[in-house]
Amino acid sequence: PLVLVFNMMDQSDRKGQKIDIERMSKLLGVRVVPTIGNKKQGMDDILAALQGVAAEEKPRLSDLINYGHEVEREIIAVADIFAKESTLCSKYNPRWLAIKMIEKDTIVSDQVLKAAANPEVIRKAVDAAIGRIEDHWDDSSETIIAERRYGFAAGVVRQCVTLTGAGRRDTTDKIDAVVCNKVLGPVILAGVVYSLFLSTFKLADEWEWVFGKSLTGWVETFFEKLSGLIAGLQQGHPAIHSLLNDGVIGGVGGVISFVPLIFCMFLFVAVLEDTGYVARIAFILDKALKSFGLQGKSILAMIVSGGLGGGGCAVPGVMATRTLKGEKDRLITILVAPLMNCGAKMPVYMMIIAAFFATRKAEMLFTLWVLSWCFALTAALFLRKFVVKGEQTPFVMELPTYHIPTLKGVLLHTRERTWLYVKKAGTIILAINVVLWALMYFPRLSEDEEHVIRAGATQRAIAAAADAPEQDIERQVEREVAAQQLANSVAGRLGRAIEPVSRLAGFKWKTNIALIGGFAAKEVVIGVLGTAYSMGETDAAESESLSRRLADDPDWNPVKAFALMIFVMVYAPCFVTVSVIRRETGSWKWAAFATAYTTTFGFILAVIIFQVGSRLF
Repeated sequence: PLVLVFNMMDQSDRKGQKIDIERMSKLLGVRVVPTIGNKKQGMDDILAALQGVAAEEKPRLSDLINYGHEVEREIIAVADIFAKESTLCSKYNPRWLAIKMIEKDTIVSDQVLKAAANPEVIRKAVDAAIGRIEDHWDDSSETIIAERRYGFAAGVVRQCVTLTGAGRRDTTDKIDAVVCNKVLGPVILAGVVYSLFLSTFKLADEWEWVFGKSLTGWVETFFEKLSGLIAGLQQGHPAIHSLLNDGVIGGVGGVISFVPLIFCMFLFVAVLEDTGYVARIAFILDKALKSFGLQGKSILAMIVSGGLGGGGCAVPGVMATRTLKGEKDRLITILVAPLMNCGAKMPVYMMIIAAFFATRKAEMLFTLWVLSWCFALTAALFLRKFVVKGEQTPFVMELPTYHIPTLKGVLLHTRERTWLYVKKAGTIILAINVVLWALMYFPRLSEDEEHVIRAGATQRAIAAAADAPEQDIERQVEREVAAQQLANSVAGRLGRAIEPVSRLAGFKWKTNIALIGGFAAKEVVIGVLGTAYSMGETDAAESESLSRRLADDPDWNPVKAFALMIFVMVYAPCFVTVSVIRRETGSWKWAAFATAYTTTFGFILAVIIFQVGSRLF
């Protein structure tokens, strides 16, 4: 049972196209309903048409397309054989089955031959029919069937569509003349992305427009108050207090605090998608991508992965490569798509930018966007030349007309994506954080070991500032004891084990713990850093955001912070993405290669940035 809905009829009118709906309905043998969805026009007509079709005793099965005398003769002969297959005919039209078999539809053919009572008879009849058709027309049977269908479709268009304003340039053409210009196009794209970042920071983090605070400020205040509520547990139940304060509030709370920024970014990206501008980005960047060994359609997968500046995800990005026909083009795109700035990396960037580049937030995020594309294109060129060699396939796509986004549509997209982020923080990231908290909490120091460390820390604190208030000295001692406890833990020992190598990029053992957690999900980097740097905090009133902690830490500086952001951008896809890469490529080999080459590439970049930057600044 079928009803055709012709949506966006107002766009058709603007282009000067007059569509005879009644005539089309007669030619196709189905009900056709014109609608304008965003204005709710035609909704009642759809319901009436559906009710009418549902009330019919039998769906109308119309033999609309005549495939020509020779082809029709073969279709009828094969259909007669299918008519004897009662099981198949109870579900499918014999003529439809015959056509699908003759046009070599592999999915239908496989299912038919499995379900048929006499598969060999059907196979011989179909092969004979295909042979006679191809001998007569000197062409493949699937091409002949497709040509007849396109011929019928063209005939319907000629009879039902009249151009009343042919040759008239509509608004979309006028905008595209500027937006898709070879010179102005890239400049406008850069301006759009920079404006996206600037607007995100202004709206979510800088403007104190909600009762005297920014959106981010209110979320941070909420978790600070929450931390204060459980402060009483510290004396009697230190392990439970540490789990809740450090593992849950310090870890997950650090991720949730970026929800306003993520929401605003998703909001602006949804607006760009709904206007039709994202398709123009593919057109603008097509030639650049070809120069680096990527196929034009690769841009769509990369945008889905976060190539528009953030808010994407590599999982659907990798899956979106199914639209690429060339297997080698598809494989290269799969391997470089995770280099885009997905929504999971954005909280890490925003936290570090707030700590070390607070006066240049939008400029810094824009720089990271540019670098993500540079690294992805460089990786693609390397893979094309040395790993996955082969010719590129051409790229053709249709540019949709521009639309004014509807508030409802934009908010629905934004809500869905933000909820997925929050849900991930409340499930996967919470679980990983609790496990990593346990690894950072156990084993505990013995009483003798703690006593020795505490005595030494007290002497150093007094020697450094003999006139300091006793409370400040005590707080400093507690922090040093907590740091030694963390270093003694399982995670601390692992972080210190790889520190001799990671120091080349400026990463010390606490950072190493966070980066190990980032293999599971990039948001975990924030959570683990929050846990590591909150352990030993004794006064809830003195609680600081992770950004402020890092900014005040003498081990950190802008060069190290920038190296960390680049490493997070490039190194290993998250576990879910790795699993999808294995599924899409059909091999763990490429999943392992994607993890190995991105981690190596990211570490080399981080080492270069840290070593060169440390000497220059």
